[in-house]
Amino acid sequence: MDNLTVALDVMGGDNGPLITIPAVKMALDSMPSLKLILCGDQTAIQAHLKHHRILSHTRIRIVHTSEQIEMNEKPSVALRSKKDSSMRKAIDLVQQGEADACVSAGNTGALLAIAHYVLKKLPGIERPALVSHLPITNSSRHAVMLDLGANVFVDSTTLFQFAVMGAVIAEQVDQIEQPKVALLNIGEEDIKGSDHIRQAATLLEQADNINYVGFIEGNDIFSGKADVIVCDGFVGNVALKTCEGVAKLVMAKVVKIINEHKFTRFLGFLLNPTLKNIVKRLNPDQYNGASLIGLRGIVIKSHGNATSSAFYNAIKEAVREVERQVPQKINDKLEQTLVKGQK
Repeated sequence: MDNLTVALDVMGGDNGPLITIPAVKMALDSMPSLKLILCGDQTAIQAHLKHHRILSHTRIRIVHTSEQIEMNEKPSVALRSKKDSSMRKAIDLVQQGEADACVSAGNTGALLAIAHYVLKKLPGIERPALVSHLPITNSSRHAVMLDLGANVFVDSTTLFQFAVMGAVIAEQVDQIEQPKVALLNIGEEDIKGSDHIRQAATLLEQADNINYVGFIEGNDIFSGKADVIVCDGFVGNVALKTCEGVAKLVMAKVVKIINEHKFTRFLGFLLNPTLKNIVKRLNPDQYNGASLIGLRGIVIKSHGNATSSAFYNAIKEAVREVERQVPQKINDKLEQTLVKGQK
């Protein structure tokens, strides 16, 4: 798409412009049609742009804001009192049509509250959800997992809606025909799990346009048994962070073993291309950028402690969803599916 514009909360996250501005340079270098609106403290932004020699870049516009939402700030306070924050301005630009999407690494609760308030929900959706992609075994495809932290606890109807939204993302964004949908549970048997999970399973079994395959356990998240994995935000966030921690542990252990002896260093040299490919597949940075789905606009949440390359990947996710017109494509089908499935 020509003239594609993404608004960035430059001040958000643990490191703000130290991370976001290098990502801006990467995005501009790799996507020649992309325009970026940088929201935040103008003096700080200009200093970092000058350092990276892109201060006068023609595809950058700075929108000065006088406030910043802290990572530990209460969402209700941020929503009411920080109307000139970098996060709020980036979301406002999407609502006003000046930006096609926004990306923030800031306070998750504040981002959810402000995006929900400003952009509003799609028809038929009770709660938006954070959705992201995960690698699966022996495949170039990815699994879609939601919710990843937007809603700590949800009822069976909301889990059903998450399943529908996840299935639409897998179909429309990942081009998977009849994606396999599963509920994350403590066992695969029908009697396992809490009442609301079993009730959600019943709703999904009755929806003939959802390819529901049953319950899966945590050890099957990466197995490929499901293209869409559904759970509440508490379980999803813990599972995601655990997986990221394990991936980093595995990479650290491999590097340590390779460097221990001359023979393993030589073997590592011979296997360098293969090891690089494995590390690339395991590196959580490439999966950074969770989409807040269920809203009338595209909002991408980056990890608060994201690296520059990870934040760049979040920008790429925003661009991909804009190019595939995710909210517009899924709206009619989503509403139809929810109504049909809940009759």
